[in-house]
Amino acid sequence: VQLQASGGGLVQSGDSLRLSCAASGGTFSNYGMGWFRQAPGKEREFVAAINWSGGRTYYADSVKGRFTISRDNAKNTVYLQIDSLKPEDTAVYYCAAAMSLLIYTKSSYYDYWGQGTQVTVSS
Repeated sequence: VQLQASGGGLVQSGDSLRLSCAASGGTFSNYGMGWFRQAPGKEREFVAAINWSGGRTYYADSVKGRFTISRDNAKNTVYLQIDSLKPEDTAVYYCAAAMSLLIYTKSSYYDYWGQGTQVTVSS
């Protein structure tokens, strides 16, 4: 499975962004999907995950209420809607796929990774 993340950019505090991750080369609905982020000088951290059908989601405490993960299996795409952006959201955002019916928060459970898209939030 190949993953292509897009939608990042330079925005101001309080703005919104929608990140997309397009998958190819596999049966998208076989995969649970996740978003992670890595800020400069920090380790990669879990942000959100969604199960194969979109019926279950899970979020890191730090983003609950501002981030929304969703997927469109007909378009082989997972999305991350980010509202009320803060400077501390600045990071490279990665999408990942896990061949499982479950939701995972640990990066080691994911089988495939996209290349990342940069989100920079100015204050």
